[in-house]
Amino acid sequence: MQDTGTMDPGSGRRGFLKAAAAVGLGAAAILTAPLAGLRVWLAPLLGRSTERAGRWVRVTSLAALPEDGPPRRFPIVTDHVNAWTRSPAVPVGAVFVRRTEGTRLEVFNVVCPHAGCLVDYTPGSQQFLCPCHNSTFALDGHVNDPNSPSPRGLDPLEAEVRDGSDVWVRFQNFRVGVKERIPES
Repeated sequence: MQDTGTMDPGSGRRGFLKAAAAVGLGAAAILTAPLAGLRVWLAPLLGRSTERAGRWVRVTSLAALPEDGPPRRFPIVTDHVNAWTRSPAVPVGAVFVRRTEGTRLEVFNVVCPHAGCLVDYTPGSQQFLCPCHNSTFALDGHVNDPNSPSPRGLDPLEAEVRDGSDVWVRFQNFRVGVKERIPES
């Protein structure tokens, strides 16, 4: 006579594993389409910044910069795209531009490499000053004080004169707080 009241010792565990696998596979099959749709919908937020890093922007005219004169601050105004929003002609940063001789230009981002504060130019001392930690930078962008908390000098940017009079700058932000000049994306 067989004992019908006892179960196979492994059937409870096997049954649970089969049920768990079925639930897991079913959930994966059901959630695949909604998760794919959610990813497509959130793609603008999850993707790289569309700030157009490294984009050439017209800043000023050569006539506005006296030869061997002090640096002048100019806003960087361009179209701004953020996720689903597009804003035309908004300020996205600023640069200091200095004309050294002829059409040679020195251009620096106004963001301090230490903590991201905005640097000012002080004409009396002919240097750049970060008001957040009182670090000073020479006209060529190098750190004046070796004990400065700034890990590097001001970030230089490419510039060129087009059509004999228009000053164009390749605007780029860089990661702050690190010694290496790493472009932000």
